Amino acid sequence: MNLSNRVHTIKESPTIAVTDKARRLREAGHNVIGLGAGEPDFDTADFVLQAAKAAMDAGHTRYTAVDGTPEIKEAIIAKMKRDHDLDYRPSQIVVSSGGKNSLYNLVQCIVDTGDEAIVPAPYWVSYTDIVLLAGGAPVVVETDAASGFRMTPEQLESAITPRTRLLILNSPSNPTGACYRRSELEGLAEVLRRHPGVVVATDDMYEKIMWDDEPFSNLLNAAPDLMDRTVVLNGVSKAYAMTGWRIGYAAAPDPLSAAMRKIQSQCTSNPCSVSQAAAAAAISGDHAYVEERSRIFHERHDYVNRRLNELAGVHCVPGRGAFYAFPDFGGAIAAHRNANDDIAYAEWLLETARVAVVPGSAFGAPGFMRLSFATGMENLEAALDRLAETMGTK
Repeated sequence: MNLSNRVHTIKESPTIAVTDKARRLREAGHNVIGLGAGEPDFDTADFVLQAAKAAMDAGHTRYTAVDGTPEIKEAIIAKMKRDHDLDYRPSQIVVSSGGKNSLYNLVQCIVDTGDEAIVPAPYWVSYTDIVLLAGGAPVVVETDAASGFRMTPEQLESAITPRTRLLILNSPSNPTGACYRRSELEGLAEVLRRHPGVVVATDDMYEKIMWDDEPFSNLLNAAPDLMDRTVVLNGVSKAYAMTGWRIGYAAAPDPLSAAMRKIQSQCTSNPCSVSQAAAAAAISGDHAYVEERSRIFHERHDYVNRRLNELAGVHCVPGRGAFYAFPDFGGAIAAHRNANDDIAYAEWLLETARVAVVPGSAFGAPGFMRLSFATGMENLEAALDRLAETMGTK
């Protein structure tokens, strides 16, 4: 069978591949600790479950509008006003089957063959492949630990060409936990004002999992004048522990929201009706439990960061949000006799220590590893003990 060229231009999601391999080892009887998946270990809140049950009992099990019910759109509009003082109309909100679906819709709308999309690295694994699926060219801007894994205005200016159509920003970051400060976003906005043809996607999926010394800001908080070409992407998976409910959303200027709605109408159509009811309740409801969970993630972060920095050949800078550590394993890899890159080293850790991590190459950062601490302290302690026993300490 001859497969399309586009299938050969992309790779399977590395995080899903690592999680699946860890699952297969468990099924074969091995005691594997998986730190690969970015999925909170908390349960969906009871009041959200009750909202889903009420929707089912009321017969809300049929098709909805392609871009979401009036109820969830109202909840998102109120949230954008409450959290960011941003005003949107229902026509500007597109609710999709997960955050990945929202980004896919956007890229399909604005990227043609040969167009460029700027992606700061380390990046979420799907950014570059979604651009490739549209026939575009990802332009990767490398950041490092010294810069706090944040792109500078000078780097952005250098990356923009006449073919640039999109910039993707993610803060707090998956995989680094880095957060852009408002002053840094203002600096990026100064560059963007000189390039009016560049659309910006701000991926705010982890905005409520943050412990920086400055409140969360996205690009529109820093530069509201860019609202006519900025798309805010978000969802309920991470903050509300609703990964399986598959609800993401985009807030976009009308021409883009209309185009995204058209794309969605020909692929997934509407997101799950019951999930929309649950998501509307989560977005509108009491957020005290979300803040408490963020505090727990912060505690886990501090523990994992300390333990990683005790490992031989490993250096890990602290994050300020999300639920990942992104340590540099370069020294450990260089000292290993056989595993000479991060992919081989991750395989060795899985086979030897029975700990599953994701190689940094998947995020555009060879030599690093991503470890998720969206799991209980008992698992984290056991995993770090195994790594220390296998790798040695400083």
